[in-house]
Amino acid sequence: MSRIEANMHPVTGSPWKTVLWLLGPALVLVGLTVHGVWRVLPWERFALSLVLAAVATLVAWPLARFARWRWASALATVWCAALVLYAGPLPVLATALIATAGLALGLRWIPADAPARIAISAVSGYAVITGVTGWLVSLPFHFAVVWLPVLAILIASNRRGLKSQYQDARSDWRTFVDASPRGAAAAVMLLGLASTGAWLPTMQMDDLTYHLNLPAQLVHHARYLADPAHSAWVYSPWMGDIGQGLAWLLAGREARGAMNTFWLVSAAVALSGCARALGAVPVERIAVVALFACFPPLVWLMAGMQTELPAMAVLFSLVALVLHDRTGRHLAAMTLLMAALAALKPMHALAALPLLAYAARYAPGRVLRILPRLAALFVVIAGSSYAHAWWHTGNPVFPLFNAVFQSPHYPLENMSDTRWLTGFGPSLPWHMTFESSRFVEAWDGGIGFLWIGLAGAWCLALRRRATRAFACIAICIALLPLVPMQYARYAFPGLLLLLLPALSGSRADIGGRIWLWPIVMLCVLSLAYQANSGWTHHSAALKRVVRAPGAPDAVLPYYVAERTLIARLPADDTGVVLATDPQRGHVAELAGRGRSMSVHAPALAAAREAADRDSGGEAWRAVFEQLDARWILVTEDGASPALMRALALDPSIEQVDSLQGIALWRRTPPGDRPVDP
Repeated sequence: MSRIEANMHPVTGSPWKTVLWLLGPALVLVGLTVHGVWRVLPWERFALSLVLAAVATLVAWPLARFARWRWASALATVWCAALVLYAGPLPVLATALIATAGLALGLRWIPADAPARIAISAVSGYAVITGVTGWLVSLPFHFAVVWLPVLAILIASNRRGLKSQYQDARSDWRTFVDASPRGAAAAVMLLGLASTGAWLPTMQMDDLTYHLNLPAQLVHHARYLADPAHSAWVYSPWMGDIGQGLAWLLAGREARGAMNTFWLVSAAVALSGCARALGAVPVERIAVVALFACFPPLVWLMAGMQTELPAMAVLFSLVALVLHDRTGRHLAAMTLLMAALAALKPMHALAALPLLAYAARYAPGRVLRILPRLAALFVVIAGSSYAHAWWHTGNPVFPLFNAVFQSPHYPLENMSDTRWLTGFGPSLPWHMTFESSRFVEAWDGGIGFLWIGLAGAWCLALRRRATRAFACIAICIALLPLVPMQYARYAFPGLLLLLLPALSGSRADIGGRIWLWPIVMLCVLSLAYQANSGWTHHSAALKRVVRAPGAPDAVLPYYVAERTLIARLPADDTGVVLATDPQRGHVAELAGRGRSMSVHAPALAAAREAADRDSGGEAWRAVFEQLDARWILVTEDGASPALMRALALDPSIEQVDSLQGIALWRRTPPGDRPVDP
């Protein structure tokens, strides 16, 4: 029995509690009206979500009707089948192998009575696998024939633990679903709709400019050799990218969608475990999962390789363990998960510091006694990318804070993006909710309505003794990333933590339908504005994918034509590919032979600016010669006159392809040119 259940007072329906509970949803409706956000509601994309939900229901109906399955189980099966269809069976199998190996490993140190043990174990085991691999990433042994037996040994070595955990997971699932069959089915449906981002091929800018570089090098070269001259982010924390690379290596093709689904499910299970540890009754846990599942940015994160999605799974796992362990028995496991946050992005670990202080207060003496061992564990899991960066550039957080570390590979300045320096203040959550386009690459309403929709519920959480302390911790974790830079994406993991104190124990305070309907309203609104979270779902990309399962060529040419042109290069070609458009440096998949001229490659960006000032085109031809570029990608509408003149007048360069305004030119190096007799 949870702490809240044990001390549950009768439902009184106090008017002031009801007013506070309804305050957040009422403010959401006011904000939608005052800011005119209703005008940008993506009706067509919302309708597509409803159609997909209807199709999933129709396909699941025979399982529920004739096989007597629970609706939640039937729907989960349908969405899993859809993932296999659209993401591919081999990526799903590869991800399942990595996840199972992580689970087998993590079960060895996660306590048997921990809530959401299956998720915490899988996430922490994954962190160990990728954390150790990070130190070995530059060694040329990353082949499928090496990794398959390694993962198989990890699984076989704890097969009894896996079998026992499988039985426990089935029991936990039945308990979860039976608490509210309709609510559980709705939560599964919303998770399924969020997973549609996994169906899309990789198309987001950060993925195509640097995230794909490490996975592609592991696949094509069996090692990762970074060059800071070509990208400022080659040593950025790489725990997420290593996992993507291992899955790609095992599957023989990109496995981003399947790997992201692992993170999505792990985050949902861990968040439910957090609610259980905080004392939420089953129906409140279902509400937590439902509101998480319809959080609009999830579909955008599912379609890319940003760290916020895995950070959610890691952070929620850490929170569940901290809330469960109030004696300091499992400090090593907590340290491991904290290190995993740092191995994803420094900001994630910094934001979680209040949680670390909250955990340490239970056993300060024990923390001090074993601090050296905890520090060593932290370095093993989180330190590889920082160590590589320090060794090769002189800056452990390269390219950040380079005015301090003064690496010669980047300008001596502290990197900042003035777009997101709007000012930190008490009105920030309001403006971030209804003017989202000012704080992230999205449309208004694209980050959902939790900041405002949970305002009254969070105030009620401060009144409840069981949730008061964690309500303060959660708001700190949500706000800390926004202090230096008001970029909404960094706050997503912490923002979702607010669901825990807001809903745990809330039904006893409110009771009846008054408790339910605001949750339903927030779910519907969040689903309606889901497509506003990013261009991948705001465009027609999902419709194209639905019509052509497993065929990225039906989608890529319309949005990132460079990927299609690169796929058309000769299979045995090893020449350098130069992307001349600084806004379209989509060459990371080339595993080290791509060159971008964006601000994240300062030397090449400076060369581009200088070449554009030479109207005769000679400077551009010198750039081609210096880089030994064999292939040149050009945005036809945005190319400078100097660049076009250089391409047109050089007899060794010819245009060989063009697609959606992106032209591919081939340059024949001097040694390969025919010699006149």
